[in-house]
Amino acid sequence: MKVLAFSDLHLDSAARNIILAAAETADLVIGAGDFATHRQGLGPFMAGFAPIAQKAVFVAGNNETVDELRAATSVRVLHGEAIEVAGLRIAGLGGAVPPLPPLPWGSFDLTEEDAGRLLSNVDGADILVSHSPPKGVCDQHAKLGAIGSGAVLAAAQRWAPRYLLCGHVHDAWGARGRIGETEVMNLGPGVTWITI
Repeated sequence: MKVLAFSDLHLDSAARNIILAAAETADLVIGAGDFATHRQGLGPFMAGFAPIAQKAVFVAGNNETVDELRAATSVRVLHGEAIEVAGLRIAGLGGAVPPLPPLPWGSFDLTEEDAGRLLSNVDGADILVSHSPPKGVCDQHAKLGAIGSGAVLAAAQRWAPRYLLCGHVHDAWGARGRIGETEVMNLGPGVTWITI
């Protein structure tokens, strides 16, 4: 299976269009959140993904809520749940975990406890898609240090998925790491190909 993955488009139409063109040859398209910017502009931007909706799976970022993303797209949006696609089990979790410092536009954040509860509803996955990276892996912010999630790390350690795909920390775009047998990728807004 040929998988195209990305994160953090933030209303960048040029980046979206590059992804849409590349997606023509993809079997599965995964978006790891932050389609909007400051909770604005989501509806018109997400309309562009309609041609690939049947082969895409997204999670919300902290710049849009799960409900906002589901209302704006026909793409499957995962949050504390898993689905099977072509024999692969894909689990998803949206939002910033742990919460960011308060932002005037109302970031969609989850506590570690809430994230842990949501992830405990899932019984393993081949691919874990989380907007937030796991604590200590692909999560280095230039000013705040390691800002990844302990709950996401614990889920990866518990399930040992093949891949953990994330975004959120712009300073770590393109970073890769490992948690045991799991390959972790902080995607960013470019095209990342994975063959499974």
